Amino acid sequence: MQVSLIFDRLLLYMENTKEIKNDPVIEALFSAGAHYGYVRSRRHPSVKPFIFGAKNRVDIFDLEKTKDLLERAKVFARTLGKEGKQVVFVTSKHEALPFVKKAAEETGMPYVAGRWIGGTLTNFSGIRSRIDKLLDLRDKREKGELAKYTKRERLMIDREITRLETLFSGLISLKSLPAALFVVDPGKEHIAVAEAGKTGVTIIAIAGSDCNLSLVDYPIVGNDSSSKSIAFFVDSFTRAFKEGRAPAA
Repeated sequence: MQVSLIFDRLLLYMENTKEIKNDPVIEALFSAGAHYGYVRSRRHPSVKPFIFGAKNRVDIFDLEKTKDLLERAKVFARTLGKEGKQVVFVTSKHEALPFVKKAAEETGMPYVAGRWIGGTLTNFSGIRSRIDKLLDLRDKREKGELAKYTKRERLMIDREITRLETLFSGLISLKSLPAALFVVDPGKEHIAVAEAGKTGVTIIAIAGSDCNLSLVDYPIVGNDSSSKSIAFFVDSFTRAFKEGRAPAA
């Protein structure tokens, strides 16, 4: 009974509180389902201050606090854009792939949409050499310089190009360590988060209730498994980044 009362109170709060009802950001968060976390048993202790209550053992986020975290991340995004810094968008979650790729394309930023390759940050020179190899092989193929090889050798080179494209095509524009990573679910992308921590790269992350927020510089606490919620957060960050990069009127 207590659990249901908590959730009912949340709904009434959202529907009847004038300040919230007239707040388009919180209304959008609620519509996107950003208030849903995971089952309470999976909750990381660091997320507790951002929990409003629970419904059927599922954590419900306090969207006022989520909004504050989102605004803080957007301020940082504008700073990154204004200073011309690079952000790498990172996810291996199926629900987030199209939104991460779209954000990267719209901003001209590098991205990892799939498996994070260990050493991408901590052994960046080695990773960059493999990216340069990809570019060199592509260039030689386009110029017809592979014609001197046998058919079998050309086939093997084509396979190598395909393999390198799968691993590194999103990182071609990354010439040095980025200023920040934008991560969907830092728990799932724990290797990327650990490498960012070791190299001093700032982490912005959409973090569900099972994530350790102490590892993230700019956590955006909310639903990190819903396509609609992820799309809202990614789009909000991307628009802020582009606003910062836009020339002053």
